[in-house]
Amino acid sequence: MSTETLPHHEAMARMQLAAERASNGIRDREAMRKAAEDMDRISEEVRKRIGLVDIAVPYIRELRDQ
Repeated sequence: MSTETLPHHEAMARMQLAAERASNGIRDREAMRKAAEDMDRISEEVRKRIGLVDIAVPYIRELRDQ
């Protein structure tokens, strides 16, 4: 798999930093662009490996019908 894997502590540190920046209104355009590219790449890898994963839509529809 080509997805970069980080040690748990490093991934958590990156998420914490991103959350702190977001909560303080700091917008890092380059980090946002990189994150979007990473999310697109990971989504495509998941689609190729296991196909379309449609888990949210059925639950949202069920909640609407209640």
